[in-house]
Amino acid sequence: MSDNEIDPNENLMSVDSSDEDSNDSEDEESSMKGQKDQVGNLKINKKWADRERVLLLCSRGSVARTRHLINDLKRLMPHIRSEAKYGKSKSMADDLNEMSELANCTKCIYFESRKGRDVYLWMSHIDGGPSAKFLVRNLHSMNELNMIGNCLKGSRPILSFDPKFDEKPHLNIIKNLLFNIFKTPNHHPKSQPFIDHVFNFALTVDENIWFRNYQIINEKENELQEIGPRFVLQLIRIFDGSFCGAVLYDNPEYLSPNHFRRQLKLQKAAEFNLKNQQNEEQKIKEKIIREVKLDDPIGEVFNTKSEDNKNNDDENMEEEEVEKEEKKKEINIKNNQELNAAKTLRRKILKGRIKKKKSKKTVKK
Repeated sequence: MSDNEIDPNENLMSVDSSDEDSNDSEDEESSMKGQKDQVGNLKINKKWADRERVLLLCSRGSVARTRHLINDLKRLMPHIRSEAKYGKSKSMADDLNEMSELANCTKCIYFESRKGRDVYLWMSHIDGGPSAKFLVRNLHSMNELNMIGNCLKGSRPILSFDPKFDEKPHLNIIKNLLFNIFKTPNHHPKSQPFIDHVFNFALTVDENIWFRNYQIINEKENELQEIGPRFVLQLIRIFDGSFCGAVLYDNPEYLSPNHFRRQLKLQKAAEFNLKNQQNEEQKIKEKIIREVKLDDPIGEVFNTKSEDNKNNDDENMEEEEVEKEEKKKEINIKNNQELNAAKTLRRKILKGRIKKKKSKKTVKK
């Protein structure tokens, strides 16, 4: 067989090997597709589009109620990431922004406690602001309230806002902040695929925000049962940036807790001064009444002493007691002087004897 001639068996072998290679590549592609489909069917990669997270932390020296409230919020909001307590410093804005960026969080909730009694709440959008500062009042945790309502851990809530939030621009900013922080992202891996409770944000006449959490018992009849926690937020300021920047809104009706405590102290001081003034006036009246002398004909007949005479006798008794005490003091002073003189004489006598003994010894020598 010449070199130019082709062996048919070789061609068959080459065709078979190419078919096997193509089959192997097809199997690998199908297996890769199957793996992609399996990963794609998971809720994490395919449907979990909103991956925003919220950083939750508190300052050092916080009250026990704030810590319990933080634990309640962790249970209710699965998209929260918590951090250790933050020590207060001058660079608070930079530190909190850096901590939230390291934790891959786009929002931040920070509870700041002062003087062991006042609690302030910061809410911030890390990517360029805005941020708001609130004073927290009437704070109650789930365990403290012990309500009948209940909801599953990680279930998604309905956010209910008062229609007054749309009337003013600063309230609209707060509404957007609350919505972006308290919403649970759809198809979050830690969330449950149903809705069984409501977060309600109500506004009062003085623009205080009341937070309540209700269980949905009956959807058709709109029957709700409170779960907890509950707290009231009073707006202080809205800032342009994250924990800093220009002031967009300043609440003119806000008064600090220190102002109220100062007013209470001033009120107590005024009451104390008024009581002292009344006591002094009463003493002056009693002196004036004692100085007025009235005739006592009955006392002269029956040899009884009038009130004025009794008062005079009491004054005389007091004077006698004072004189007795002064005499006792004088006697004690005299006795002390005599004792001191006797002691000095005794010392002198002892010194003289010692000198005599020394002189005798010198003579014998």
